[in-house]
Amino acid sequence: RPSRVRLLWILQGQRGCEEEYKKQITRNTEHVTRFMLCAMCLMTMANRHLGRMIVMQTLYKWDFGGQKDAGLSETLEYNIKEFAPEFEDRGFVDAMLQGVFEHRAEIDDMIVAYAPQWPLAQITVIDRNILRIGVYELKFAAEIPAKVAINESIELAKTFGGESSGKFVNSV
Repeated sequence: RPSRVRLLWILQGQRGCEEEYKKQITRNTEHVTRFMLCAMCLMTMANRHLGRMIVMQTLYKWDFGGQKDAGLSETLEYNIKEFAPEFEDRGFVDAMLQGVFEHRAEIDDMIVAYAPQWPLAQITVIDRNILRIGVYELKFAAEIPAKVAINESIELAKTFGGESSGKFVNSV
């Protein structure tokens, strides 16, 4: 569909409008480029959100099953295959799961320190593992902005936790 400037140029036959038309085309191209970059960022963010859900599901099964490290990679493989067969950011998931496990003693100590009225064993399995992911991202994953780590943890809690899980995760 021709723009108003292009129509003006065609109807009036003025050379002055030609320059304005070129400027508008350039602006439109810049807007499309920005839109494409934003779309790519949103896809990455959505992909990472899905990755966090996969890690949370893997940690949930591990925690619910008595915290046995054996079979953890098989559980992760199953969760990816079952819930996200076309998942592309495997490195993010592997790094997060490995990071949570490497630092789990420190992470659990931080959760206990910031939720003193809630012993770790009394926090629901879902909330406990969402907190582990959030604390890992806040303290050990420097590439994740704090706002993103907090917001993602709250969103996971609202989606998978109980009625007050989002508020609880936010307060910790």
